[in-house]
Amino acid sequence: MVKVGIIGCGKIAQVRHIPEYLDNPNAKLTGLYDLNLQRAKDLAEKYNCKSYESVEEMLADPEIDAVSVCVANHVHAEITIAALKAGKHVLCEKPMATKLKDCQMMVDTAEQMGKKLMIGQNQRFAKAHAEARKLIEHGDIGKVLTFKTTFGHGGPETWSVDAGPQNWFFDKKRAAMGAMADLGVHKTDLIQYLLDDTVEETTAKVTTLDKKDSNGNLIGVDDNAICIYRMKSGIIGTMTASWTYYGEEDNSTIIYGTEGMLKIYHNPKYCIELIRKDGGKVFYDIDQIQTNDNQTKSGIIDAFVESVENDTEPAVSGKSVLSAMKAIFGSLKSSELGRTVRVDEEELE
Repeated sequence: MVKVGIIGCGKIAQVRHIPEYLDNPNAKLTGLYDLNLQRAKDLAEKYNCKSYESVEEMLADPEIDAVSVCVANHVHAEITIAALKAGKHVLCEKPMATKLKDCQMMVDTAEQMGKKLMIGQNQRFAKAHAEARKLIEHGDIGKVLTFKTTFGHGGPETWSVDAGPQNWFFDKKRAAMGAMADLGVHKTDLIQYLLDDTVEETTAKVTTLDKKDSNGNLIGVDDNAICIYRMKSGIIGTMTASWTYYGEEDNSTIIYGTEGMLKIYHNPKYCIELIRKDGGKVFYDIDQIQTNDNQTKSGIIDAFVESVENDTEPAVSGKSVLSAMKAIFGSLKSSELGRTVRVDEEELE
């Protein structure tokens, strides 16, 4: 039985981490902490567990085996590293951290302490994505040439537990990045997973077009990111992340190959459309992608618990996410410099 504490009791903790731990027979939700102490107390009472007065108090509790880190972006690394050093396994929400050196430090600390570090890149667990990866690997659309992957919705102010323009996602100090960190990390990690490839260079425009703070000024983080990725294999494609898709959410990916294409979560009826070069079509009805309004079981919690329980490598280890984070930071640099950037640590530092 894995005894778990959750650090940060905002929306992602309430709609994913808490219910999915409660649903897992090998996990016990043992404690909660939030900057809003009353919020943690109320939830602890509701779910019959302990609330803590500080992160330090939770990490000092020998009853806690593992923690979910569900706090604002700027303290992901600090709290994760402290938890690992306290002997806890860690599931950290995305983005992994706000600096590449901190991402690496998280991985190094986990290895030094002999603890699991998993990152909440849950799109790898979507059933259609797993099936699409197999179809690509089996050559069903021939050699992959290009792709476009998109994640856009109306913005976190409609979804955050602290709704409105004052939410922490819009705060440069706490969020560091905007749509790129919130949504772009998902699709960057996903395209690498689908293609079993890594981003080698990026040409990006990361900007703020419409989102405003409570004073009516443009927010200090990006609300749109459009990136051209070149993979190590030579495949080229686009990754788009947006908080200004006000009509409906778009969480789709299209892969174009020499013998056809795959449309993933593009059609509301079929999660995958395989369209062959000769016009033949195959439709897959496996599942539908999660949305902010329709949260289904992610699989990320179960995989983390299984990793800890069985002492196996996490399905989405911190180390496996480093390449995606390099692409994220490379894209920010590309936008800042106005040129293509090679995604390697030397250039980014």
